[in-house]
Amino acid sequence: MSDSTALTTGKVTFVGAGPGAADLLTFRAARAIAEADVVIWAASLVQEEVLQHAREGAEILDSSLVPMEAVLDVYQRAAQEGIKVARIHSGDPSLWGAVQEQLERCRDLGLATEIIPGVSSFSAVAALAQRELTIPEVAQSVILTRLGGGKTPMPPGEEVREFARHGTTMAIFLSAARSKQLVEELLEGGYAPETPVVVAHQATWPEELLLTCTIATLEATVKEHKLWKHTLFLVGPALGAHGTRSHLYHPGHFHTFRKADRSARRQLRTEGASPVTADPSTAAAGHGHG
Repeated sequence: MSDSTALTTGKVTFVGAGPGAADLLTFRAARAIAEADVVIWAASLVQEEVLQHAREGAEILDSSLVPMEAVLDVYQRAAQEGIKVARIHSGDPSLWGAVQEQLERCRDLGLATEIIPGVSSFSAVAALAQRELTIPEVAQSVILTRLGGGKTPMPPGEEVREFARHGTTMAIFLSAARSKQLVEELLEGGYAPETPVVVAHQATWPEELLLTCTIATLEATVKEHKLWKHTLFLVGPALGAHGTRSHLYHPGHFHTFRKADRSARRQLRTEGASPVTADPSTAAAGHGHG
């Protein structure tokens, strides 16, 4: 997570602030903020409480008010003056964080860099909804993506409709403003209209809103609550599955630290997996909390 090829004593640390709530910061993230001479954060994406970790006298810059060039100017100063910068990113910096271009600039300046991972909003939403995204016999993969046609073009083959063909769990970011297109692509890709959906707006913020619906009612749900941004969708049959059991903790399963019960082992081999039910009614349209 660190680059030790520095030519100066300056350093830029990219801090994952998580989905919003300040107490979801890691200890390492809080320490990096506390040690920084300059703290750069986005007021539009990160709760102000994270700044309580900044030391007295630290320079604070709100990146939501300036273009990237102003942030890069701070990195220039870090290289010249040997100062430490904490660049706070919402969620995890590796997901839609525009980190690569900043890393390249830091390397050009000879600055040491470090990336501190953060809780991604898709993980936070799954936790708030109390859902597991990878259910045995239903879904063992999670696709993280966004709808095409926004400010940044999607590479060929990465359209939602193409990913939807896998029928597994999807976490869809940055797509609430085009909910009709999203529904069309999900259905075109092969999801059934009754497939469960979790809709989360500003998850872990004081004003968070968590809703459940189906693909058939997704567009209406989004428009009813006027959710145009800061909204994430979890989609897939795993969100409504029940009656499954992981083999890992089955008495018939063995591993390095535990022997299998022989009769349970025979049962596991002959019966296979437990019956699987993906019941859309467990995620019918309605409010979770908000």
